[in-house]
Amino acid sequence: MNIETFNDLNVLPEFTEKLRRLHITAPTTIQKLVIPRLNAGDTVLFHSATGTGKTFAYLLPFLGKIMPRTGAAFLIIAPTLELCSQIKREADFLLADQIQTALIIGSASISRQIESIKKDKPAVIVGNPSRLLQLVKMGKLKLNNIRFLVLDEGDRLVSDEQYEQTAELCSAIKTSRQTASCSATFSAKSRERLMPLLGTEAVVTLETNEQEILRNHIQHLAFFAEDRRKIKTLCSLLAALRIKKALVFSSSAGQIGNIVAQLQYHGIAAGGISGKLDKKLRKHSFDDFRCGRINVLVSSDLAARGLDIQDISHIIALDVPENPEVYLHRAGRTARAGAHGTMISIGNAPQMYRLAALEKHLGIVVYPRILYRGQIIAPEQP
Repeated sequence: MNIETFNDLNVLPEFTEKLRRLHITAPTTIQKLVIPRLNAGDTVLFHSATGTGKTFAYLLPFLGKIMPRTGAAFLIIAPTLELCSQIKREADFLLADQIQTALIIGSASISRQIESIKKDKPAVIVGNPSRLLQLVKMGKLKLNNIRFLVLDEGDRLVSDEQYEQTAELCSAIKTSRQTASCSATFSAKSRERLMPLLGTEAVVTLETNEQEILRNHIQHLAFFAEDRRKIKTLCSLLAALRIKKALVFSSSAGQIGNIVAQLQYHGIAAGGISGKLDKKLRKHSFDDFRCGRINVLVSSDLAARGLDIQDISHIIALDVPENPEVYLHRAGRTARAGAHGTMISIGNAPQMYRLAALEKHLGIVVYPRILYRGQIIAPEQP
């Protein structure tokens, strides 16, 4: 069957109209693969490059199946507060208040969440494992009506830090359910851990080879800097590029606050998100960045997992990860929905060698650059 529109995928007409308002008129490759399988009732494990529409790939069929049910029927588990908020926002956009949804995350008042569950009886619940599990153990969140389950960013949900809570939460769902899990990458270890949580041995695995986004839509640049000069280099880069919206990554969550403070000292409108920062400040920074009140957001890798923020033109990493998957997730925050973007790595000597290995492994071209009198130029060839 030749699939060209969402109508070809039996997506509800009201959802198709909503997508048209976002100028989304044709399904992506991963959506063409996943939606028919979920419509057919299959359990699906799927992965695709960042920015290829994985959230709508499960929201469109599952939300279509619960219309117009009441009571908890659809549970979405995601690893971070920001990603949970983003998923709920997209679900609310599609549902247009026809069905109640609830956001169950650790940064919000637990008493208000309990009151909302009791009063609104939400049919869609989005949350992170720790707070969801807390409410289940308190007897305030009943999972006996869950018919559809999604583990978004599934590889992170079964990481060493979150696996036990995720597994315990899944085991609390005693009813028969249809499950989906997605991510941009799945390691062999994460696949092995995920399979028992999906609720059936009959799992359909779907994937797309869409790394052309990484290779053709993202420009990859590298700047050398010793550790003590990295933040100064970052400030100079931001001034030279006159960036409207940039996401800055640091693998050290404990340094996020320090980096933000130094950027602000130099007159740069910046905020930060990481698990070590105050949750209210974290939410405030994220909202400010999304709305354009600040143009630089400094983040740990975990905090920014799966985020879809429009108009991020530049990703700047203050280190080079050892794992290619981390580089993929970082770079994937730009060049969303067909746009183009730039991925910049600021690294010391050992990290530049590591970047060269990543370049070969990922099949990308990384161009070295230097800053000279406020301008970004290519270094002279020897």
